[in-house]
Amino acid sequence: MLDPKTTTAPSAAAGTTPVLTLRGVSKHFPGVRALHDVSLSLYPGQVTALIGENGAGKSTLVKILTGIYQPDAGEIAVRGTPVKLDTAHHAFEAGITAIHQETVLFDELSVAENIYLGHAPRTRFRTIDWATMRREAKTVLDGMGAGHIHPNTRLKELSIANKHLVGVARAMSIDADVVIMDEPTAALSYKEIEDLFVLIELLKQEGKAVLFITHKFDEIYRIADRYTVFRDGEMVGDGLLADTPQDEIVKMMVGRSVDQIFPRHEKRSGAPLLEVSGLSHPTEFADISFTLNEGEILGFYGLVGAGRSEVMQALFGITQPSGGTIALGGDAIAPKSPADAVNAGIVYVPEERGKQGVVIGLPIFQNVSLPSLRRTSTSGVLQLREEFALARTFTKRLDLRAASLSQDVGTLSGGNQQKVVIAKWLATSPRVIILDEPTKGIDIGSKAAVHQFMGELVSQGLSVIMVSSELPEILGMSDRVVVMREGRIVATHENDGLTAEMLVKTAAGIGAQA
Repeated sequence: MLDPKTTTAPSAAAGTTPVLTLRGVSKHFPGVRALHDVSLSLYPGQVTALIGENGAGKSTLVKILTGIYQPDAGEIAVRGTPVKLDTAHHAFEAGITAIHQETVLFDELSVAENIYLGHAPRTRFRTIDWATMRREAKTVLDGMGAGHIHPNTRLKELSIANKHLVGVARAMSIDADVVIMDEPTAALSYKEIEDLFVLIELLKQEGKAVLFITHKFDEIYRIADRYTVFRDGEMVGDGLLADTPQDEIVKMMVGRSVDQIFPRHEKRSGAPLLEVSGLSHPTEFADISFTLNEGEILGFYGLVGAGRSEVMQALFGITQPSGGTIALGGDAIAPKSPADAVNAGIVYVPEERGKQGVVIGLPIFQNVSLPSLRRTSTSGVLQLREEFALARTFTKRLDLRAASLSQDVGTLSGGNQQKVVIAKWLATSPRVIILDEPTKGIDIGSKAAVHQFMGELVSQGLSVIMVSSELPEILGMSDRVVVMREGRIVATHENDGLTAEMLVKTAAGIGAQA
């Protein structure tokens, strides 16, 4: 992680008077205190990092600032004047815009239409001035170094990174005073993140106040000037990052010291359990061969596009390989569907938990029991008591934070949704669990809980494949590491003296392979 001394200095446009202030803001939902008496100040030309565990109240605050939720108490002021953000349009008029982890734009509209949605230039007849809109969109894109994006292009044709650029262009087009960035780097490659940071510097030079929400401390110390820490719906600290050690912020986040982020499990690697040989796919990967041993955590590392997730989806029966063999416990298997894989003893926790892992709209207990309906049914009739008992057993083991098991899983934080997905598959008594980016987008406390539980799983004889792009996680949790590049395995390392530099060089094809 970067040293706090590397924090960027406030821009020349920085000011000492806040653009936006919140005082005594509270928000309650039935059975949940989301925010209580919180305060926040955002300054022109500076980035303020909003830091906190999942469930700390960060998302609720963003929804209040963008007019989606109304606070129960407290005051919001823009440039010293109290404002009431009754709707998203009122927030927009107040000069507040947000760029979310899942960019909230419209795929079927053009780039120019997305940039000027709600404030398109008009002719004297009050119709949309299309020519002016496209011209101004091009000016905005060129001004932020995104001239490669054509204003007429449909948004759905752009990459995730370029969609983020359109979101930033929208903020620039409305001359927003406050730009909120909610986990903006979650789906970006290293180069795309660097490009985004350049844009953030441009926003600072323009005098914008930026609220930056991320779980990645290297990003916080790289781009932010100030910090505000939330814990359990309350503001527990704020200040200048340059004056605050990282350990102190972590302690504020979780209410305790986190001395060991990656609890090491006793290595008890046994006999080979999962043996993959020559697995290939016409377009995604080729000649994949590896062995997973009993009681082992096998890490898979590679740069974006290396084919790691595609291999895991083939093992889980989501896609069909064109060649190769899979053996589990010495028996050949060929999963044609996820149901086949689950029956064989292989389960998969996907990277996109919100779309592929949980069923939004269903309560927690039904999400957990969904793959285990035979266990919770009698003569084909679901037994509610059995469903609750099953869900209670496995969510308790993962320390799930929820008001009740009847709560809609869609209302949970990202970290708690991840725990529900893991609980769902553990209830099927698998032999192999594949975790694809298991801590993506979740806070340090939830990460520690997932890591701790991974250690417990392998100590009980379960075998784990962990796909991760986070080098500290790969090095901290894996017994062995498989490195992929361009759809092929290029190296397998024992995690003994292994360094981040070695992995990055191998994954990027730099120098001699280990």
